[in-house]
Amino acid sequence: MTPFGEAIRKLRERKGVSQKQMAAALNVSPAYLSALEHGKRGLPTFDLLQRIAGYFNIIWDEADDLFLVARFSDPRIVIDTSGLAAEYTTFANRLAGSIRHLDEATLAKLSELLENAENADGKRS
Repeated sequence: MTPFGEAIRKLRERKGVSQKQMAAALNVSPAYLSALEHGKRGLPTFDLLQRIAGYFNIIWDEADDLFLVARFSDPRIVIDTSGLAAEYTTFANRLAGSIRHLDEATLAKLSELLENAENADGKRS
């Protein structure tokens, strides 16, 4: 499951609707919505994100959070290291090969390192 899938599931539970009901309201198939929730499909379109926000009648801040979560939920991410030093490509490939084996503590440490690096650069992903 992706962070976006978890967010959608929580919104559905809060509203008390099934995937089938939500899919019908958004004019998508229940199979597509299920695959989206379970990380079996790529990122939703901006149009679908807007329809989801409207369907749940969520406030602007919560909609913004949902859009950000969607951005970080692509289950088949590609890391472009072209033009970077060889060490970057090596690191990206090592991470891709071992990500399934990382425990939660290691993942939390890596996430903290990334966040600190982004904050030091004044960037936000």
